[in-house]
Amino acid sequence: GRIIGGQEAQPHSRPYMAYLSIGSESGRSQCGGFLIRPHAVLSAAHCVAVNITVTLGAHSIRKKELSQQKFDIGHWVIHPNYSGNTLANDIMLLKLKPKAKLTKEVRHVPLPRHNEHVKPGTICKVAGWGWISTTGDKTSVLMEADLKVQSDDTCEKSFKRNYLHESMICCGDEDSKKSTSRGDSGGPLVCNGKAHGIVSYGRRNCIFPKVFTRVSYFERWVRKELRK
Repeated sequence: GRIIGGQEAQPHSRPYMAYLSIGSESGRSQCGGFLIRPHAVLSAAHCVAVNITVTLGAHSIRKKELSQQKFDIGHWVIHPNYSGNTLANDIMLLKLKPKAKLTKEVRHVPLPRHNEHVKPGTICKVAGWGWISTTGDKTSVLMEADLKVQSDDTCEKSFKRNYLHESMICCGDEDSKKSTSRGDSGGPLVCNGKAHGIVSYGRRNCIFPKVFTRVSYFERWVRKELRK
């Protein structure tokens, strides 16, 4: 996904943001992610590929900023029940080697407690380096937008049985002016200062609603993988 209808983020105001450059047989693509420990980044499982480079501490990904730290990822873990067809359990943990050096521009974001929920109507923030229009205009700087948590019914209407309310969050802007988009996948949905969601999917060329992986549902899995 990409951020549509948002604005440029204040440089380094989201120091947990990670830019993932994804290499596969068909070329390079991009995703977002977020730092949760000095050695660990969370993202979406559907971003996985042959090789992944993570950049932390970036505002403009086209510039060589002194704040940037780059990592070639040697090890990642996809949720064992991830489905590429329905995008259920769309979560992946990337292990950084060496660890990230924590600075003013590189910090981790707190995760919610196990099964902690955000209420419909809550305003959350998304950010990313993805497309900024449905026609594919791109950005090199981090963009952000506010999105409102919607009731589960809203996504059940759009996505039927593929929307699983226990493990997904329904979110979006009813006026269809703001949205995540291509290239934002894997980035965080931050509500009340915690990363509650991961940008997962929506309908092609449809701005509202969007589905996010519910981080609190997977919190125990994340903790278990971090200990390994």
